[in-house]
Amino acid sequence: MTRHTRILMSVIYSAFVVYLFVPLALMVMMGFKDSKFIGFPIRGWTTEWYAGVFQDSEVLGVFAYSMTIAVSSTLLSLVIGVWVATFLGPNKFRGKLIVFALTCLPAVIPGIISAISLRIFARFLSIEPGMFAIILGHTVHNVPFVALVVMARLATLPKSHIEAAQDLGADKMVAFFRITLPYLLPALIGAGIFCMLLSFDDFVRAFFLGGYQPTLPVLIFAMLRTGMSPEINAISTVVLILTAVLGLWAERSMRRMNKGA
Repeated sequence: MTRHTRILMSVIYSAFVVYLFVPLALMVMMGFKDSKFIGFPIRGWTTEWYAGVFQDSEVLGVFAYSMTIAVSSTLLSLVIGVWVATFLGPNKFRGKLIVFALTCLPAVIPGIISAISLRIFARFLSIEPGMFAIILGHTVHNVPFVALVVMARLATLPKSHIEAAQDLGADKMVAFFRITLPYLLPALIGAGIFCMLLSFDDFVRAFFLGGYQPTLPVLIFAMLRTGMSPEINAISTVVLILTAVLGLWAERSMRRMNKGA
């Protein structure tokens, strides 16, 4: 790599970092503004908006509601995704490619199309808009990501481990829970965190499948319709910090487990 190429790559990388992090920094900064309106100049600073987030019963209730949906859909996605991955991974059968393509389909369909089709399907099943409908929609969307991550991890599992367990008298179920599942744990943590963040952050499916109780993205959208406020920045900053902490914890946990393996 020549000197000019390195300089060009450094400039491109720096521009990308600025493009990515400056809006986040401005969002955090505006949450401390001592005014009801977003914009410059900032004449004073306050923590009132952040304190208000933790004192607002509506925001806390919506946050708990969104977390309940995210955790529930993630658990369902992990169970279904692991089953799909263990079915598709080691087995060879006619039509496997078609089944794999159908499994990945929810991940590549545009969000608005997915949300409309899920709303029609929920109505066909007589499922009322609300928490259960949102969990169903998020689970359908998240399963492909779990299946892909688990299949990639499963492909690195030495067959000799399973064969050794079976030679010692373990049946397929015991071998799965004693050998395969512990080996998949780092992938499950990564996929679980990813699915939880996808579910928590989802707006389109929550908007179409939700009832009177909004999720946090839907609530923020409703607040935006009345104008920008530092309260929105404060809520977004709190969510950003929680997301970053959760992601760092998952990354460190997976590193530790991979080293132990």
